[in-house]
Amino acid sequence: MPSPRIPVLVLLLSTISLFAQTPAKRTLNPDDIYRLQQVHDEHVSPDGRWIVYTVSSMDRDSDKRNTAIWMVNWEGTEDIQLTRGPESASSPRWSPDGKYLAFKGKRGAEEKSQIWLLDRRGGEPFAATNVKDDIGEYEWSPDGKRIVLSMSTDEDASDGKDKEKDKKVAKPIVIDRYHFKRDIEGYLTASSLGHLYLLDVESKKLDKLTDETAFDEDHAKWSPDGTQIAYVSNHAKDPDRTGTTDIFLVDAKPASKPNKLLTTYEGREQLIWTPDGKRVAFFQGLEPKYNAYNQSRLAMVSVKGGDPTELTAKLDRSVSQVEFTPDGSIITFLFEDDRHEYLAKMPAAGGNIERITGNDNVILERDTAGSHSAVVAANDTTPAEVYALENGNLRKLTKHNDDFLSGIQLGAVEDINFKSKDGTEVHGVMTKPPNFEAGKKYPTLLWIHGGPNMQDDHALRLDLYPLALERQMFAAHGYVVLAINYRGGSGRGSAYTQAILADWGNKEVADLLAGVDYVVQKGIADPQRLGVGGWSYGGILTDYVIASDPRFKAAISGAGSALQLSMYGSDQYIVQYDNEMLPPWKSPDTWIKVSYPFFHADRIHTPTMFVGGQSDFNVPIIGSEQMYQALRSLNVPTELVIYPTQFHIFTRPSYIRDRMGRYLDWWDKYLKQ
Repeated sequence: MPSPRIPVLVLLLSTISLFAQTPAKRTLNPDDIYRLQQVHDEHVSPDGRWIVYTVSSMDRDSDKRNTAIWMVNWEGTEDIQLTRGPESASSPRWSPDGKYLAFKGKRGAEEKSQIWLLDRRGGEPFAATNVKDDIGEYEWSPDGKRIVLSMSTDEDASDGKDKEKDKKVAKPIVIDRYHFKRDIEGYLTASSLGHLYLLDVESKKLDKLTDETAFDEDHAKWSPDGTQIAYVSNHAKDPDRTGTTDIFLVDAKPASKPNKLLTTYEGREQLIWTPDGKRVAFFQGLEPKYNAYNQSRLAMVSVKGGDPTELTAKLDRSVSQVEFTPDGSIITFLFEDDRHEYLAKMPAAGGNIERITGNDNVILERDTAGSHSAVVAANDTTPAEVYALENGNLRKLTKHNDDFLSGIQLGAVEDINFKSKDGTEVHGVMTKPPNFEAGKKYPTLLWIHGGPNMQDDHALRLDLYPLALERQMFAAHGYVVLAINYRGGSGRGSAYTQAILADWGNKEVADLLAGVDYVVQKGIADPQRLGVGGWSYGGILTDYVIASDPRFKAAISGAGSALQLSMYGSDQYIVQYDNEMLPPWKSPDTWIKVSYPFFHADRIHTPTMFVGGQSDFNVPIIGSEQMYQALRSLNVPTELVIYPTQFHIFTRPSYIRDRMGRYLDWWDKYLKQ
């Protein structure tokens, strides 16, 4: 039978109604940083019924980054904010019986964060400590009666009792250490050493754990029976010089003397006991010359001593966040791999490694208790949220950014693979403008990650180094954005990471330029409208790129350096320099070679904005000042933007907002004409 005829007016009204119900999405703008929320640090309750976590956001009115503690149930039906107020709360940790929730935070006029306890049965949080120094990591004892914590002395801290004394001029800083400065912490003196303390929860009595005073102590972990504590330290004659991190055992009693040195190793620290208390797992690193290109390998050592057993050598990827199954037979851990991060498992005795999670999400954190596992995960369109992990599948529990992002149109993110000049295969990701049109050529930005030992991945990160968010912000402004995982970065194996040893600005630049060539050849990038920029090592590489290739019409070098010779003694990387590069008086040619952007500044014609924090000890602002002065002397369009009080990673929201606005203005000025 013939189709019924529907009046045109009815169709028109239906269409209008449909559009009214589905408003058009908009694109990101710099002010949106005040609406995004970062989810972090999740921990499952001992009974597995609740997951506690933190939520950080930027407050425009107070111009502060605030962090609050939240709790979501396993079903995802209840999501409760536990802390409020102008001061942040962080590092939530369940007591072993689940009755108390500990966290770090400040209240009222306190200058320092204390450990607070929240009784889940009701009542207000109460302080478990009253210290004037800086509390670091902490952990409950298995019986819940004590807490081991790390703490370093703050010579400038006030106890608030002598107001006149507090107003006096600060004392001179007397330094006698080889490694004498670190970003945020400032100048390192003998008082900067961290020590371990035992807190009696009931009496609130605080005692020093060991009788050592001359060495750093950190990463303390209780044995399953609560009688011993494993921790990391370095008891060499001059610990700053060795680059090693040793594992010690000590009785869990005040003023104990370390009774066993389990192993000496290079690299990062994370300790975890086997459930039977007979062994300790840890991350083994590489020799000091590979300090900047370390790849954590999982190893295990007996508490009786002996040689460690390396478990993940065949994986050839960096691992983190290790857990044992309750019977100790299986180890699970996270590992980076080519633009992703997965959860994997393997037999504790060694053997085949099996991936648990797939490609849909990047797993950023994980925790297991009460037979339930939770992760913090993200992907290209969803920032980090808490998920329940069930049989390898993720079930979303929190939705802190869903409402906001439901009205935002993000750019598509695609993998790109290509060959570098010498035939090396290089991978990266490309973010397109939300309204990308095939066949149209776009102004294109090469946005370079720092490290160098890190990777650009498929996670929309909102942390203090939000590369993916920046890429989306640029894409929303009409730019194609390239993120290239150049040699020196992680996720592709140790040989790939170590390829740039003492040879900065060579293979990385070749890889980056090959990525640009690739998208130009594909007809995506407009070769007449190319920009380049990055932060930290990304800023350093920006200087290398514009000194090597004149085709970029604009550049932004954030927290970078080019006269690397002048960084010796100015920044915090002395151990790396002396082991990788050798001191300048031993290898002057190497230092001159890696400083080529400064010594060949007359090759640079790219208008460049240099940006940095005035208080940065990681890559000091002098690195930007020198290149700014060089280009200004050469009459190349340039600008220097210095943010007062900011360290390497910015924390003041108004400065972060201002910086993003300046980025966009600089790109538009030179790439949209």
